[in-house]
Amino acid sequence: MRDMQIHKNTSLKALNTFGVDANTKYYCEIHCRDDIAALLDWKAANKVTENMPNLLVGGGSNLLFKSDYEGLVSQICLAGKDIADENEQYVYVTAAGGENWHDFVRWCVAQQFAGLENLSLIPGTVGAAPIQNIGAYGVELADCFESLQAVDLETGEVFEYHKSACKFGYRESIFKSQMLDKLLITSVTFKLIKEDKNPEWKMDYAGVREFLAGKEPTAALISDAVIALRQCKLPDPAVIGNAGSFFKNPVLSLGEWQALKADNPNVPGWEQANGLMKTSAAWLIDQCGFKGYRQGDAGVSEKHALVLVNYGKASGIDLWGVAQEIMASVENKFGVVLEAEPRVL
Repeated sequence: MRDMQIHKNTSLKALNTFGVDANTKYYCEIHCRDDIAALLDWKAANKVTENMPNLLVGGGSNLLFKSDYEGLVSQICLAGKDIADENEQYVYVTAAGGENWHDFVRWCVAQQFAGLENLSLIPGTVGAAPIQNIGAYGVELADCFESLQAVDLETGEVFEYHKSACKFGYRESIFKSQMLDKLLITSVTFKLIKEDKNPEWKMDYAGVREFLAGKEPTAALISDAVIALRQCKLPDPAVIGNAGSFFKNPVLSLGEWQALKADNPNVPGWEQANGLMKTSAAWLIDQCGFKGYRQGDAGVSEKHALVLVNYGKASGIDLWGVAQEIMASVENKFGVVLEAEPRVL
């Protein structure tokens, strides 16, 4: 056994941005490759790990614990970032899985590397970002993704995944489905464009273009705009527990969209490349009167109808109860089924 420690009966309150009070049976931190090897050694040497669930955690910004976790939680703390390669137009930047996502984005912006600026201020870590295929303000992680390295938690084998193998979709990837909790993402490489090579700026999201009115776009200015917009709309998890947007924007067939639009002329919608239509979960929830709703210490943000909040001592069950109320109300009123974005355990 190496220096890496396995702790028993550890609180997860500081490891989830909802601030839900839950415990895990076992807990460890992964700071380096040796820690991964030590984890594999521990699992091999302890029969208690047979059939025991294993949860990998980054910043805990996409989790809702309804109860204690009866397994092993491994927090990914791998650090480091560097330029892996570059040419006249592009730069390939690699960051370790435990790097803070927003800090990494701002570092890229400071280097005048464009592509990730619209994803500023999203909580979480670099390694968690491709699992969810995070997205905001017209950009998804997949747009700038080059590859990642991951370790198989059963065999210790190292794999490299390129974009086509990741099966990226709307808040989806192979790491969230077939490979869930089977791979530990150690690093991610992004293909970014040098700012002086005329990037195609994404500024059509409401508020971004207005923020830049009269100014020449730069990665830094767009990042500043996104930060300002997010701070206006979304509560700070350090102040009030939340996991950002709790529901995905529903993606509807053309027939479903037309029926919804016929009954609700003001409902917003966006055409998708596959002929489907995406609509606004926030609009649907707002129409059901849930913005600012509160049931005990569990509720919905007054700023944004998509954000569930913990006002202090709400349990995961309390928050999930509010989520279920919202889902039932939206389905009853609009015939649209909402899907939770965070992982509910």
